[in-house]
Amino acid sequence: MQKSKEDVIKDLEAKVSDMKSYEAKAKLSIKTGAEPQVYDVDIWHSKPSYYRVSLKNAKKDQSQIILRNDEGVFVLTPALNKSFRFQSNWPQNSSQAYLYESLVRDVLKDKEAAVFKATDDNYVFETKTNYQNHNMIPKQEIAFSKKDLSPVSVKLMDNDNNVLVQVDFSGVKFDKKFDKGAFDTKKNMSVARDEIPASAQQDQPFAVLYPNDLPKGVVKKEEKEMKTANGKRVILTYNGNKKSFTLIQEKALVAKTGTTVSMSGEPVDLGFTVGALTKDSITWSHNGVDYMLVSKELSQDELLTVARSVYQKAEK
Repeated sequence: MQKSKEDVIKDLEAKVSDMKSYEAKAKLSIKTGAEPQVYDVDIWHSKPSYYRVSLKNAKKDQSQIILRNDEGVFVLTPALNKSFRFQSNWPQNSSQAYLYESLVRDVLKDKEAAVFKATDDNYVFETKTNYQNHNMIPKQEIAFSKKDLSPVSVKLMDNDNNVLVQVDFSGVKFDKKFDKGAFDTKKNMSVARDEIPASAQQDQPFAVLYPNDLPKGVVKKEEKEMKTANGKRVILTYNGNKKSFTLIQEKALVAKTGTTVSMSGEPVDLGFTVGALTKDSITWSHNGVDYMLVSKELSQDELLTVARSVYQKAEK
C-alpha cells in the first residue's frame, strides 16, 4: 500500500520531533562556476540547538567548520587559526541543504504546493526554497529514503530546472551519542589545526581574483594596488547601469594564538567558503586571502552572485 503525500509529511514531522541527534556525511557539489566545486561535508546535530558542520574541499587543504553552541554561532577557519563569531539564529533563518531538519521544514512550509512522487526506494518532494539567494535557486528536489526517512539527496535548481547545487548523503545515523566537547569551539579548532596538511601551511603567493558573474551592464573600471604592512592590498572598482561595487583583497594574517573575531551580519555559504553578509557587504577569507565586497546599490542576491563568482585567476 503506497503512502500518500500527507502520510509521508506527517511521518517526516514525527521523525524530526522524535530524534535526539544525528550524524550525516555528504558530498556537496556546486555547479555554478566553470568547473564544479566538490566538498566533503560532515554534519553533527544534537538537540535542541548544537550544530557542527565541517566542510572540506577535495584537496583537503581548505576546511571550515560552522559551530553552534551555548556561546553562539562560529565559523572556524583553521588555516588562519581564527574563529568568526556571529550574533545569528543560524540555521533557523534560511534553508540549509545539508541539514535534515531544515529540509523537512522546507517540505512542511510548502506542503500544499510541494510536488510528491514515490520511487522504488525513495520519497521525492519538489518544494520552494528559502535560501539567501532564492532568486537564483528557487526550487529544490529532496529525496528521503523509504526505509528510515533519512535524506538521500538534494538538488537545488534554477527556474529552467538546471541543477546548480547538489548534496548526496552517504550515511545518516540517527540518535548518535556525541563525546563531551564535540561542539566546543576551542577543541574543534585545535583538532582541525592538527589536520591541516603541510602543503596548505606554506606561504602561498597572492594572486588577484576577479568576479566572473557581473550584474548586467557593470564593467571593471579601475584596479589599484597599495602597499600594506604585510604585503599589498588590491582594490577593484566596478560600475555601470546605475550600479557599482568595490572588491578589496589582501593577504590574510595567520593568528599566532587562536583569535575570535566578532562579525556583524549572517553567515552565508558561498560554495567555496563561508562568508559574512550584511545589508551592503560580504566579507570572506579563502586560500589565505581576505576579501571584502561592498556596494550600496547591489541587492543581497546580487552581492552573493558576485561573491560566489570570485574564485578564478585573472580574466583572459
